Amino acid sequence: MESTSTVLRQLRGAQKPAKGVSLYSRYVNRPAGRIFAAGAYRLGMTPNQVTLLSAVFTFTALAGVALVRPGPRLAVLVCLSLVVGFALDSADGQLARLTGRGGPDGEWLDHVVDCAKMILVHTAVLVSFHRWFALPGDGWLLLPLGFLFVAVLTFCAGLLREQLGKAAARGLPPRPTAPAPPSALRAVALLPADYGVFCLVFLLLGDETAFRTGYAVLAAVHALFLALFLGKWFRELKALRAH
Repeated sequence: MESTSTVLRQLRGAQKPAKGVSLYSRYVNRPAGRIFAAGAYRLGMTPNQVTLLSAVFTFTALAGVALVRPGPRLAVLVCLSLVVGFALDSADGQLARLTGRGGPDGEWLDHVVDCAKMILVHTAVLVSFHRWFALPGDGWLLLPLGFLFVAVLTFCAGLLREQLGKAAARGLPPRPTAPAPPSALRAVALLPADYGVFCLVFLLLGDETAFRTGYAVLAAVHALFLALFLGKWFRELKALRAH
């Protein structure tokens, strides 16, 4: 079996394009996922097993948010578990590309886990707000529900944009254009919408006011990005119909 350094070199050549990816995913999550993918390869794990391991870290952290009284120690443990789960979520795809063992079953499992994660993370915050937080008013309980709506709609609309775009492009002749280099400005602008940055807000879980404020700010930013993305995706699909 190849050495770990050899596997890491191969994985560097099996990365997705950097276009449209935030700085966190490009310089933190993907490199961390590459290390996990190399370790999983050495252990003989399959991509689906890595996906399930990612779910274990993520769902354990979310159970802690819902069931344990917030505090500094819980905040660190939850944040670390979510960050590791997110890196493993990157590792499964990298391992699949390295080994050629990817398939529709793996893609389906990955999306199912992502969807469950998206629903449960805001549900866990809602439960934590209700059980442990001294909220200024009951209206704060609507915040996780609103964030959940935004997250699920973004996820579903993005998947539909990708699938419908692929279907529409099948009947079109290929357009040989050189890929544009990734934009550093766009990578910075996308940081607030990156799930990895969202994981970091749980470091504030030990301070009720700080966490509520950080969570509310991210909810507002994600709502703004949703509006921008919906307009962009609609225009792109309409342009495909014009062809």
